[in-house]
Amino acid sequence: MRIGELAERAKTSTRTLRYYESRGLLPARRDANGYRTYDEEDLRLLRQIRTLRDFGFDLEETRPFVDCLRAGHPSGDACPASLAVYRRKLAELDGLIGRLTDVRDQVARQLAGAEAEAAPKCEMTG
Repeated sequence: MRIGELAERAKTSTRTLRYYESRGLLPARRDANGYRTYDEEDLRLLRQIRTLRDFGFDLEETRPFVDCLRAGHPSGDACPASLAVYRRKLAELDGLIGRLTDVRDQVARQLAGAEAEAAPKCEMTG
């Protein structure tokens, strides 16, 4: 299939596909006329990248998953390098959750203090 069809089926743009190609994530095969050609395996690679990007992985973090698929594994997360990326991402997310929990607790304390301070004033004006 050509780049336009692949972009449509992968729900992305041809510009994105060219970018992935320039980054070595998508193979750069050309037919006799010089047109880029792709197959179902390339669509599978793109779906893996898209899923990971939707989860918040940056583009470089998708590389081990793409390499795993290219190596013939049925799943992009079947290789040790992919598992390592998952572990790093989980640690990163745990850290973010911890920081967000701390901020939430601080905001809740601020709100409780502000409500306690405002309550007597509201009763006096009400």
